[in-house]
Amino acid sequence: MSTGTIYDFQVKDAAGDLVSLDKYSGLVVIIVNVASYCGLTNSNYNQLKSLNDKYYNRGLRVAAFPCNQFGFQEPYCEADVSNFVKEKFEFEPDLYGKVLVNGGPIIGKEDPLWEFLKKEQGGTLFDAIKWNFTKFLVNRKGKVVARYGPSTNPTSFEDEIEKLLDEKP
Repeated sequence: MSTGTIYDFQVKDAAGDLVSLDKYSGLVVIIVNVASYCGLTNSNYNQLKSLNDKYYNRGLRVAAFPCNQFGFQEPYCEADVSNFVKEKFEFEPDLYGKVLVNGGPIIGKEDPLWEFLKKEQGGTLFDAIKWNFTKFLVNRKGKVVARYGPSTNPTSFEDEIEKLLDEKP
């Protein structure tokens, strides 16, 4: 079992600046690969916004990573993604740079954070991310505690979020 946490990683934000994920120290985080033109976009963004609005002051954060790997459903730059989410959903999650959540010899190396997330919480049948809106739930100590598939509604694991928010950092 890994002793690592998400705090061990630096990622690029939507502006291209390097950010340490230790900024989430003591917070509960939903890390999700997002896409603007997916059949799951509306339900996921609406529910992530609802959870964010309800629990932000208690320490919940949403870390959204645009990904164009599945059906080319996120073709635009990070600034356009940010504007889309802000205008359509009135939501401003922590938006990061585009990532490859799965790697391979033809497409390139997967993002190290996503490699870690998959190692910490493997998938059903295989560990690869299967589609947009795969969600990882991280506790206040930076440990990945759960993985939810693309079609799992974010509000369906609200009880787990509340339990994590009730834990001491």
